[in-house]
This record gives sequence, C-alpha cells and structure tokens, in this order.
Amino acid sequence: MSSNLRIPFLAFLTLLVSPIATAQQNQRNRAPLPPPTHADVSYGLHERQVFDIWLTPSANGSPTPLVIYIHGGGFRSGSKRSIRAESIARFQKAGLSVASIQYRLSDTGPYPIYMEDGARCLQTIRSRAAEWNIDKSKIACYGGSAGAGISLWLGFHDDMADPGSSDPIARESTRITAVGTSNGQSTYDLRTYREWFELDEFIIHEAFFPMFDVQEDEDFFNDERIQNLMEDSSAITHLTKDDVPVYMTYNRGNLPVDSSTNPGVWVHHVKLGLKLQEAMTSLGIECVVNSPDHETTQYDSLESFLIAKLSP
Repeated sequence: MSSNLRIPFLAFLTLLVSPIATAQQNQRNRAPLPPPTHADVSYGLHERQVFDIWLTPSANGSPTPLVIYIHGGGFRSGSKRSIRAESIARFQKAGLSVASIQYRLSDTGPYPIYMEDGARCLQTIRSRAAEWNIDKSKIACYGGSAGAGISLWLGFHDDMADPGSSDPIARESTRITAVGTSNGQSTYDLRTYREWFELDEFIIHEAFFPMFDVQEDEDFFNDERIQNLMEDSSAITHLTKDDVPVYMTYNRGNLPVDSSTNPGVWVHHVKLGLKLQEAMTSLGIECVVNSPDHETTQYDSLESFLIAKLSP
C-alpha cells in the first residue's frame, strides 16, 4: 500500500459533502450577524483579502482590545461570515472590538500564502489602530480547523515586522496576546502525524495536496521540498518559551486511529491539542485543552479565555 494513499473518490465525496451540508445547516440556524462598523476592508489586491470589523465604543475613551476571527475550511473554502453572532455579542459586551477575516485559498496557491495573509491583515488592522481606537498591544486570534492553524502559527512565529520597510503596514508587528482554537492542528507535518498516532500508513486528507502543491507522483515523506513546507507550516515548529497562552477545544474525545480512519477524524483529533499542551507546559506556557473526555473548569468557553487574556 502506498504511503501517499488517498481516500477513494466516492468515499471522499461522501465525507466532503456531509460536513458541508452540516455546516450550511448550522449557518442557517445561526443568529444573523450584526452589521459591521466597516465591511469588506481590503488588505491586499486579491478579492478574498478583505475583513469586517465591529468597533466597540470605550466607556472611558481608552483603546479597546481586539479579537480576530479566522475561518476554517481546509484552506479550500470558508468565509468571514462564519463568525458567530453570539461570539461577537459576548466579546463586545466585555469591551472588546472584533474582526473577521478572509484569506486566499489553495486554488490560488500553496502555503505560505494563508499564513502570510493572516499576518498582513493583522498588520493592516494595527496600522489603523489610532483611527479605530484599538489597543494594538492587546490583540488575540481564534478560529476553527485551518483558521486555528493560522492563529497558532501567528501566535508562535517570530515577529514578521520589517522596521526598515518603506511600507508603513509592513513595519507593524505580527505578535499577538493569545490564541483560541476549535478542532485545530498544531502540526501539518505528516511525519509528525505518523509519530503521534504510531502509524506507518494512513489515508492522507485531500486538503494536504493543494496546500503543499503536491502531485500524484510526489511523496510527502521523501521529498525535501515538501518536508520543508510541512515543517515550516506547523505552529509547533515555531514554539518558544516567549510565546502566548492557548485555549483549544475539540468536538471528539481521544478516539483510536488506525490506517483506515477517516482523515477528517485524525486531522481534527484532540491528540493534536494534547501534544501541543505537553510541549507548552514544558516551557511554562499556559495551554488549556477541552474535549468530551478532557474537560476543564478553568474557563467556561473559548470566548471567556480570550476575554480573560485581553481584559485589564
């Protein structure tokens, strides 16, 4: 059996359509989003390089902290409109402003464009902090799945600011205060998945192929170009002792994984959070993991964690 085993087309189609249908139904059942203070603000030339922002008035006029939502979708789909109205309301009630961003997808190009877009959008918002009365020293990112991966990458990556740039946006910092994730990936390195799940072979999720521009005849495990991309895209690769606290929540418990497991299970597995928690704890950094069999009472939700980290 090939180490680059891909899931059979009909089975994959079933896996693909079911989550999409569920997501669409969930979206229909959600409360409508409040009108943003500023909609479709551009941070680049591509049509997807836009964000919405809800500015929260400050009671005493001081700058407000900011929470940035980054949507999921396997780097192949997704929308800034998937942010929950309930989350916006809770953040604003706590005195935080809120942004929701979009980024280029894998039909435009491979990694690192998704993370670069997240960084550029963050810098663009920071560049307008005075105009929007935002406290640029208190900004957190959160998201699900791919949005979680981007948020973690921003949380751990070295500052991408270029102080000598002629572009004032590029001079802004990309460092943040905290990260929240839902069903997130701490790594995109398939060699690490092999190690953590103790598997020689497994069904590779379809999203990995366009993410790293991998063709049918290329091997994730023996191609140096692909290995370098997988390693650099993984948040845990960039983790150092000066990084930010993280809250991770997962819908499923610590389910067993074997070579035939649906890739949608292992790519959103709680073990990805537990392994990151282990690494962060060893460095003395707070990392909370919440799942059906690994519950925490310290925070009642991802929102409460971010509010606690951003509030005075």
